[in-house]
Amino acid sequence: MVMFNNFNFSKLKEGLTKTRDKIVNTITETISGKAVIDDKTLDEIEEILITSDIGYDTATNIIERTKISLKSDKDRSGLNILGTVKKELISIFDYMQIDGEEEKINKSKPYIILVVGINGVGKTTTIGKLAHNYKKAGLKVIIGSADTFRAAANEQLDIWAQRAGVEIMQKKQGTDPSSVAFDTIRKAIKEKYDIVLIDTAGRLHNKSYLMEELSKIKRVINKVLPNAPNETFLVLDGNTGQNALVQATEFSKVTDITGLIVTKLDGTAKGGVVFQISAKQKIPVKYIGIGEGIDDLQTFNPEQFVKAIFDI
Repeated sequence: MVMFNNFNFSKLKEGLTKTRDKIVNTITETISGKAVIDDKTLDEIEEILITSDIGYDTATNIIERTKISLKSDKDRSGLNILGTVKKELISIFDYMQIDGEEEKINKSKPYIILVVGINGVGKTTTIGKLAHNYKKAGLKVIIGSADTFRAAANEQLDIWAQRAGVEIMQKKQGTDPSSVAFDTIRKAIKEKYDIVLIDTAGRLHNKSYLMEELSKIKRVINKVLPNAPNETFLVLDGNTGQNALVQATEFSKVTDITGLIVTKLDGTAKGGVVFQISAKQKIPVKYIGIGEGIDDLQTFNPEQFVKAIFDI
C-alpha cells in the first residue's frame, strides 16, 4: 500500500525536462537515421551517459549489459536500444523496497525521522513538505527544530510548519540541539503523535564538531526510544551533480543513512546523478523535489522516474 497520494506524472515529466534534453534527446540525435546500431554508436551513447552525471562506472555497466542483451536480440534499432537502456537504468534500483512504510510507522509510534544535510540543499523546506505529506495521510505530526545554530532556521521552519498545519517544538538560538530533540520526543510520546521530524544544523562532513553534535542527538534520541531514530534522511541538492555523490559518501561514513531525498530536480540537467548515487551507495531514494510548492515533494518511483525522462 502506498503511503502518500502525492504522485503527479505530468509535474514530474515537466520538472525533468532539462535532464531529458541532456540524456534522451542527445541519444536520439546520435541514433537518428541509423537502421542498425553498431558498437561505435553504443560507445557514443556511453559517453553521453557519462557526461549526464550518471557517472563513468554506472554508464559503463549499463552499456556492457546493453551489449550482452543485444547479442541475443536481432533487433538493433534505435528504438530497441533506448528501450534496453531504460530497462538497465530501472534495474539500478532493484535493491529498493518501494512499499512498506505505512506498516513500519504503525509498528513504531511515534516514528522518529532525523533529517540531515548541508546548508542550502533545501532541508528546511523538505521537512515542511514531508510534514504536509504525513498530515495529508491522516497522521499526527510534530517537528523538532534542533537547528539552534541559526536564528533564521527556526523562523523558516516555523513558517513551513504553519503551512503544513503541524505542531513545532522550538527553543532559543544557542540551545543544546539534543535538548530540543529530547523534549520533542517526550511531547510526542505523551500526546500520542505519529510522526516526529527532527531538523538538524546544516553541516559539512569535514566539520568534526558538527558531526559530533549529530552523534549526540542520535544518542539522546536512542535513550528516549531504544529503536530510534527509525529513519535518517539525507537531503541532497540535485543541482550539485557529482558533489551530491560526495556528500552521500561522506555522510554515510559517520551516520546510518536510511534514505535519500533529492531536491531541486526541476530546472536542472543533472538529474542523472540519482542513478549514480543509487548505483554507488545502494541507499534508497525516498523522495524527490520537483518544485517549490508544498505539494512538490513526491515519493520516488524508479519506473516512473525513468519513464518521465524517456517519455518524449
